[in-house]
Amino acid sequence: MELGRDSDTVRCGTCTALGSMPGVYRVDLLTRQVSSPDVDWSYGEPTEMLTPRDSEDYSMRWERDKYIPKELLWPHIAEFVDGAMNHIMQMSSVLGEQVRGGKPIWPSAIHGHYADAGDAAALLSGALNVPMILTGHSLGRDKLEQLLKQGRLSKEEINSTYKIMRRIEGEELSLDVSEMVITSTRQEIDEQWRLYDGFDPILERKLRARIKRNVSCYGRFMPRMVKIPPGMEFNHIVPHDGDMEDPDGNEEHPTSRDPPIWAEIMRFFSNSRKPMILALARPDPKKNITTLVKAFGECRPLRDLANLALIMGNRDGIDEMSSTSSSVLLSVLKLIDKYDLYGQVAYPKHHKQSDVPDIYRLAAKSKGVFINPAFIEPFGLTLIEAAAHGLPMVATKNGGPVDIHRVLDNGLLVDPHDQQSISEALLKLVADKQLWAKCRQNGLKNIHQFSWPEHCKTYLSRITSFKPRHPQWQSDDTGDNSEPESPSDSLRDIQDISLNLRFSFDGGSGNDGSMNQEVSSSMDRKSKIEAAVLNWSKGKDSRKMGSLEKSEVNSGKFPAVRRRKFIVVIALDFDGEKDTLEATRRIQEAVEKERAEGTVGFILSTGLNPNDFVCNSGSDLYYTSVNSEDGPFVVDFYYHSHVEYRWGGEGLRKTLIRWASSVNDKKSENDEQIVTLAEHLSTDYCYTFAVKKPAAVPPVRELRKLLRIQALRCHVVYSQNGTRINVIPVLASRIQALRYLFVRWGIDMAKMVVFVGESGDTDYEGLLGGLHKSVVLEGSYPLTDVISLESNNVVHARVDSDVRDALKKLELLED
Repeated sequence: MELGRDSDTVRCGTCTALGSMPGVYRVDLLTRQVSSPDVDWSYGEPTEMLTPRDSEDYSMRWERDKYIPKELLWPHIAEFVDGAMNHIMQMSSVLGEQVRGGKPIWPSAIHGHYADAGDAAALLSGALNVPMILTGHSLGRDKLEQLLKQGRLSKEEINSTYKIMRRIEGEELSLDVSEMVITSTRQEIDEQWRLYDGFDPILERKLRARIKRNVSCYGRFMPRMVKIPPGMEFNHIVPHDGDMEDPDGNEEHPTSRDPPIWAEIMRFFSNSRKPMILALARPDPKKNITTLVKAFGECRPLRDLANLALIMGNRDGIDEMSSTSSSVLLSVLKLIDKYDLYGQVAYPKHHKQSDVPDIYRLAAKSKGVFINPAFIEPFGLTLIEAAAHGLPMVATKNGGPVDIHRVLDNGLLVDPHDQQSISEALLKLVADKQLWAKCRQNGLKNIHQFSWPEHCKTYLSRITSFKPRHPQWQSDDTGDNSEPESPSDSLRDIQDISLNLRFSFDGGSGNDGSMNQEVSSSMDRKSKIEAAVLNWSKGKDSRKMGSLEKSEVNSGKFPAVRRRKFIVVIALDFDGEKDTLEATRRIQEAVEKERAEGTVGFILSTGLNPNDFVCNSGSDLYYTSVNSEDGPFVVDFYYHSHVEYRWGGEGLRKTLIRWASSVNDKKSENDEQIVTLAEHLSTDYCYTFAVKKPAAVPPVRELRKLLRIQALRCHVVYSQNGTRINVIPVLASRIQALRYLFVRWGIDMAKMVVFVGESGDTDYEGLLGGLHKSVVLEGSYPLTDVISLESNNVVHARVDSDVRDALKKLELLED
């Protein structure tokens, strides 16, 4: 991998180390492919091509030949998730054939690094029902605070440049889903993660204590924060004893004795025999290099005893650097001139990454000191690298160095704002040779605790404590189910499409937003089948509709939807029922020819009553079948077990009722109930609230924030133009339900085309990205950070005229 394409990179040493650990069968590293003319072709050559099954022509055609900065990757997250899901399913099957007699091998955990991968891992965790681990590295809320303190950009400018709010929401979602969050230091937990709605260190400790005592947490959950420092590879490092007077090399080849970077640094010094104080940091204000130069320049005893080497990245000219970096460098040069430090301070313009170990060696041979004076250091990997080469350290007391010092005991901690403290600590280590030797020895003796094997042992011990999670139907399979039959072909199995669509609209909201006020009278007008559906929607006798059992699956009752040429997913969210019904009929008419030929299947995923395939905003899933003995509707109870992770149940319900009461108390007039729990629409996995005045209800993000602060993990969806609120499990959604159909039945996501209405529910963004196609009917969605504007997977259409043309644009229909 070419590390450094962005300013932030992830080390992959953990993957290599984990793969060599006993008990680990396989580690897959999924990252993005870089296909761009300005990098070598090999970076675009994937080890595993993430292509969907039976979709040989898939490629990222609209972005393949240009590099995308990490801030602009958000529209591609869903596509990455779908591609990764395909890969994982294929590997699960292949590995199962190799080592488990054909039974799939499910991943033990999915680990997301950084915000974007955390977002992807959260969606994969939900789709596959696999435990998730998160490492945040650089956190969005902390970065936002730091940028606002600098005062150079407004919050709006910061968001535009860094997509910071999308990044923060990705991190919040990752907290919602994660079993465990791995940090490098305690400071990251106490000062960075605590900035998030979804984490409170005090509440986390209280909930953990209640769990240990087997006391109810009332539906509240908090991810476990675990401090596991990153590892390093030390086998190639050989600390050298001796000082600058002892040559190191082959006497027959004197020119090869010293690495070239040594001469590049030593040319700055008038007395090269002095101990060298080494700082290795880019010229960034938060690295606090200027305070270090002041401390050195104003301490005459330190100047007499030591030299200072500042390795500040690479540059050709100051004018070509960023404004921030050039400002710091100019400040350093002015301070060198002010204190007349010529001949005592080195600041080379260039060095290679491969030169860094030699730079550490040079400082160690001179009996020097490594210093990290940053205002805050999240971890401090350079401190560990320096210790491995035998260098004592002086480091900031803010952040990760505190934990490193506790383990290594190889130096001194200082207040980075206290210039005198910095100079005194450096002088103490340089002047006291016994203290220097003791710190060097302590570092070398304890450095193994930061090795990759040590890291992996701790890491794996934590993972083995997880409760195993995998699709429940896999536990029940005893025979060969490598080619399971799919659920029914939905509307194609029921002769009158308009009749069955009416099931979804009766009892739903009217154009005025009223909620099912005359349920009993409407039920009297329905057939027995309609009554059974409505009873289920109220949570009564749901199992009378039948459940999807293994015997039914293997009996061949269900036609294979995956064999259709493509699947139409109707996910319309028009304000009125009549408009939705009319649009659905238009879609059906547009593909009437293909429906008659049996080449197209249907899935209903509306925001109305739970009588479709995917209902209650994706918290319930059922299938229609003319062969069901108990009725035409078959509930997939396995889906409930798939999404119930961290579902708050009755504790969540009581909190929501209290919230509704507070809204009514603040906003209502004449004791009018603005928000009320709709018992007749709620189910075990969806609490539905009727809203009479949508404008008086707080935005969805505020309710989501309120629930996260209380450690309640769920997904909040405002639907039907804000007249209904659905609160469902955090792992459930309409798009996740479609992914479940892929995981369970092998229905290819790339074969799905999702029709979305003009006034989308607040979950509409999830329906627009990914491998599936999308048709936006007469809508104008804000697509920022949702899909790539160059994507050929999304088209707009008018419902009254060009639905079929839209399908042709998506290459699903031929002329």
